[in-house]
Amino acid sequence: VTGKMVAALRRLGFDKVFDTDTSADLTIMEEGTELLERLADKNAVLPMITSCSPGWIRFIEFNYPELLGHLSSCKSPQQMFGAIVKTYYAKKMNIDPEKIYVVAVMPCVAKKFEKTRADEDASGYPDIDAVITTRELAKMIKKSGILFKEIPEAKFDSPLGEYTGAGVIFGATGGVMEAALRTAVETVSGKKLENVEFKEVRGFEGIKEATYKAGDVTVNVAVASGLENASKICEAIKNGTANYQFVEIMACPGGCINGGGQPIVDAYTRRNVDYRGLRAKALYARDESLKERKSHENNECKAIYDEYLGKPGSHEAHKVLHTSYVARKKY
Repeated sequence: VTGKMVAALRRLGFDKVFDTDTSADLTIMEEGTELLERLADKNAVLPMITSCSPGWIRFIEFNYPELLGHLSSCKSPQQMFGAIVKTYYAKKMNIDPEKIYVVAVMPCVAKKFEKTRADEDASGYPDIDAVITTRELAKMIKKSGILFKEIPEAKFDSPLGEYTGAGVIFGATGGVMEAALRTAVETVSGKKLENVEFKEVRGFEGIKEATYKAGDVTVNVAVASGLENASKICEAIKNGTANYQFVEIMACPGGCINGGGQPIVDAYTRRNVDYRGLRAKALYARDESLKERKSHENNECKAIYDEYLGKPGSHEAHKVLHTSYVARKKY
């Protein structure tokens, strides 16, 4: 299906088609580095909370502004991708960033808001120019008369088309946590991580907790699916009862696979089919099929650092790939 989507997008008129999983790997490089830096600093704000769900970011800005310091400063994969396209890629291909129009295809309606946020313009131009949901893309393909089942598959353009299994699993609740742990544990221990699956943080219900050790570092983690569970985590942090160092929160129950921009699931299917589980299963199966399953093994990400950013967490990386947050009033 992915290859057919690439082919369909080209038929719709897009000059280049890239994969956001590439920037998901980039997100892990930055987020993992930020986590390790916070763990090494006794004055750092902990737990650190993931920042790639714009629905969650808007929720905390309105409801728990006193906890904004806990958020990772990393942009989401969508915004990182746009930033890299209009800086690194534009320079590499000798293209004026003003002439690049980046459209993101996302499972999430909140991504439309995210692209308008302040501090999302690393090149001096908006990182992302437009966002269409997967549901909107499906309508565009149908209206264009493209016979989706019959078109031959195509590959993503390069550079910015390579990804690892860690980038793939971002779409399921617990995926960001697992991807980050794969890189963080291997980095801290200095040893090759043979078993890359952290199944304790997988699954959709409630709040999942686990403890992992790498070298001399012990990390207590939590994964919250949906804003009801996010509120419980936030209250625990406020009350001082949250014994975590790293927390993943996704606004949508189940993660991006259950995003508000996804094709609508009819009532019968919602009642009788575990469609979220099937979507997550497909992501994990794809992860298992790939040779490279850790974000730091992505050669295109390595090239971005070698040729442009320097190293994860560098001054240039913060300038291009990180953002800030604001306290918002409800009324």
